Amino acid sequence: MRELTYYVAVSLDGYIAGPNGEFDTFLATGDHMGPIWSRYRGTAPTQLAEAAGLSVADGPFDTVLMGRNTYAVGLPHLPDPYQHLRQLVFTSTPAHRPEGSDAVEFTSADPVATVRALKREEGRGIWLCGGGALAGTLIDEIDRLALKINPVVLGGGISLFGPAEYSPTAWKPTGTQAFESGVILAEYARV
Repeated sequence: MRELTYYVAVSLDGYIAGPNGEFDTFLATGDHMGPIWSRYRGTAPTQLAEAAGLSVADGPFDTVLMGRNTYAVGLPHLPDPYQHLRQLVFTSTPAHRPEGSDAVEFTSADPVATVRALKREEGRGIWLCGGGALAGTLIDEIDRLALKINPVVLGGGISLFGPAEYSPTAWKPTGTQAFESGVILAEYARV
């Protein structure tokens, strides 16, 4: 069965974006970039990865899930951001499609039911790339966490699991790697 991995950058105080949705304080350069890319190849928009000379082939995921706000970060320049992956965007307005987004699947379907169906399909892993509200909705379906903890405090914004209410969930650490840049890659599996 396929697994759902929530792989995301997060601040020390648990935010994946600032109060206005900004994430530019997260480190985009440093000694953490190469090793994390090796582990999570294919988790950058296709055009950006190719421009940087990074291969998107043979990554751990073949499907990416996003909330509408996470998807909108790349607009209008990247309406088909992860061309190398199956892309699902959860939105209340699936008929509203940006030009150039024909390969992106917009859906108002129940995220939990959708993920359960995806897990039964053949393939590689499923990547939840954001946002926090979607992660809160899917918390009981998340099998693995891969957190790129950045050495910054945002003081508010979009929480790792959004405003959703959920029960305490135990996680087992499966790996931790600290880098001189200050970034820590912390990986967990559901207990």
